[in-house]
Amino acid sequence: MSLSRIVMRLARNPGTEFADGDDHRGYTLTAPLTDDGRIDETALKGIKGGAQVRHFLPDEDAVEGKLGRKGERWFFDFGDDEGEPLYKLGDHKFAIGEYLSITDEDGRLLTYKVTDIAPVN
Repeated sequence: MSLSRIVMRLARNPGTEFADGDDHRGYTLTAPLTDDGRIDETALKGIKGGAQVRHFLPDEDAVEGKLGRKGERWFFDFGDDEGEPLYKLGDHKFAIGEYLSITDEDGRLLTYKVTDIAPVN
C-alpha cells in the first residue's frame, strides 16, 4: 500500500472574507488513493491510526487530526465533537486543480483547491 500527501489550499470563496482565497490556509491529508485518485477505502482500513490530516493557518500552530467516517459521512476529526465534514468525499477525485468543500469549525462550507499530490516514502 502506498500513501499520498495531498495539499488543499483555500480557494476563492466569494461572499466571504476569503473572496480571493488564501494559500496560507488549508489541509494536508496523508491517505491511500486508488489509481483514479479516490480514497482507497480498503487500504485505509489497514492503516493503524487512520489517515492523518494537518490543518494549517497563518499565525497559528497547525492542528493534527485524522480522516474519519460514519456511514457515508466523511470528516476531518480534530478531537472535537463534530469534526469538519467533507462534502461528498466518497465521490471525490483527488487531482491537482480539483476542488473539495469542507465545513470549517464555524459551520461555513468553504472550497479548497488541490495544489499538490506526492507519494509518501
